[in-house]
Amino acid sequence: MPAPDRPTAAQGRFHALDLLATLVAVVAHNGNVLFANAALEDALGSSRRVIEGSSLPACFTEPHLLRNALEGAGSNEFAALRYDAWLLRHNAEPMPVHVVVAQTDQPGEIVVELLPQEQQARQDREERLMDQAQANKELIRNLAHEIKNPLGGIRGAAQLLEMEIQGRDLKEYTRVIIHEADRLQTLVDRLLAPHRRPHLVGDVNIHEVCERVRSLVLAEFPRGLKVEREYDISIPEFRGDREQLIQAVLNIAHNACQALADRIAAGDAELVFPRAWRGRSLSASSATDWHWNCM
Repeated sequence: MPAPDRPTAAQGRFHALDLLATLVAVVAHNGNVLFANAALEDALGSSRRVIEGSSLPACFTEPHLLRNALEGAGSNEFAALRYDAWLLRHNAEPMPVHVVVAQTDQPGEIVVELLPQEQQARQDREERLMDQAQANKELIRNLAHEIKNPLGGIRGAAQLLEMEIQGRDLKEYTRVIIHEADRLQTLVDRLLAPHRRPHLVGDVNIHEVCERVRSLVLAEFPRGLKVEREYDISIPEFRGDREQLIQAVLNIAHNACQALADRIAAGDAELVFPRAWRGRSLSASSATDWHWNCM
């Protein structure tokens, strides 16, 4: 039996451990419990009065593991030791726990922390996700730098080429290169920004968006694809992010072109930008809600 005043004194010194959600016990070198926090009381299904003074190794399915750990801590073989075990509970199934045995600054006292395996697994998973997110962030930033470096040269070469050529049709291709280089530059700047920039909301003309997408599609498929326009000039401008809308409409147009791959190869594919809309009013969320005619 322990000294009658020892648990009470230890309880006062380790009162802050009751604030922890993890299971914590302070034990002597022989394994007798000097203090058990409230979380350990709940897990064992016993009161602190019963736990304190009892043998903590006896609360495990393999008590020799904790005894060996306590002997190693007593002989200063390690500062902290970790292993997995099963904790016996009153009127309940054994609980899988991750045991952490560590020395304290007081001789004759050892802290034993028990982490339920579910909590430990969740903590490990969260740490892995954080590390993966950081690695992905660094990868994106490095990739953005690699993309940004040649953009200025591409844009400058396109501008010089536009000054040299005379044909209007050929200049349209150089303008596509310049505009896409500017759009990629904006995208790269967003990726390199320390925080996500807000959407650049402004007045958007849906026909200008369609014309931009049309020029990009024709530059990618100069042969075998005809793009028809059936615009409704009565559609007013609306508030939205022009660059993101261009990207959304471009994605839809690319999907349509992929569906028409065989017809493009045959040379008789036709893509129609129609005047029909599903909704009666135009908004930023419905601006890409197209009825595509793939002929």
